Order: sequence, then C-alpha cells, then structure tokens
Amino acid sequence: MSRIAHRIFALLATATIALFFGATVLVELSGSAQAVAELKRLVVFPGLWVLVPAVAATGGSGFAAGRSRSGRLLTAKQRRMPWIALNGLLVLVPCAIVLQRWSAAGRFDSGFYLVQAIELLAGATNLVLMGLNIRDGLRMSGRLRPARSPQSGEPATRRHP
Repeated sequence: MSRIAHRIFALLATATIALFFGATVLVELSGSAQAVAELKRLVVFPGLWVLVPAVAATGGSGFAAGRSRSGRLLTAKQRRMPWIALNGLLVLVPCAIVLQRWSAAGRFDSGFYLVQAIELLAGATNLVLMGLNIRDGLRMSGRLRPARSPQSGEPATRRHP
C-alpha cells in the first residue's frame, strides 16, 4: 500500500508545482494585475495546503517504501529529496506568501518581479529534481528500462546525482 500511496503523492506534488509554474507564466505574460493577484491568492490557498502535505507524504511514503531496498537509484532519490523539501520550504513557500501579499496590495514593482523570478527558478529546479526521482522510481519498479547506448545498444552507464 505504501508504494501506491507514494506514487499518488509524488504525482500530486509534481503536478501541483507544474500547474503553479505554468499558470504563473501564462498569467504573467497575458494577464491583468487582477488576474495575477487572483492566481497568487489561489497558489497560497488552497495551493500550498495541497502541495506541502503532498511533498511531505511523498517523502514519508518513499522512506517507508525504501526501507527494504537498496541500490544506486534509491540512493540518488534519497539524496534529492532533502533538496526538494528545503527548496520548497525555504524558497517556494515564502515566495508564494510574499507574492500573494504584494499582489493583493497592487505592488508590482521590480521587487515583485525579482521574487517572481526566484520562485520560478526554484519551481523549475524542483520539477527537474522530482522528474529525476520519478524516472528513477520507474526504473526501480521495472516500468522504465535504462537508457541504451546509441552505438552498442547496451544499457548506458550514467552516473546519477
């Protein structure tokens, strides 16, 4: 049961960040100040109330599911997870709250856009790290085969961060 829960939480967390990221880019490029403020409000509530528990549950269920396993893919996933969590708690959550407050007050100055850029960079970083964890999880489960070398057709030997 914990592996199924882990998959669900991981996909929910990744999809939530992807949704925040995509919506932010679209609204910033084509939306009004009111649309930006509304999106920022939705990111904080209910968005963070979905994202934070989903990331925590992903980490907890992954830890539980990985107790009986070992290997380089599991080690790579375990090394990425603290960075995902720290990036979320120390960068994404504070940025979301600040941007929501500033946009509600109509403050769309250079500080707003600097924090917005930091939030987008942190979100993209988490999406990449979470994507790597999903890929490695699929490889661990046998649902995704290792990449093949174009010359030999043999599995490529790549080092994972």
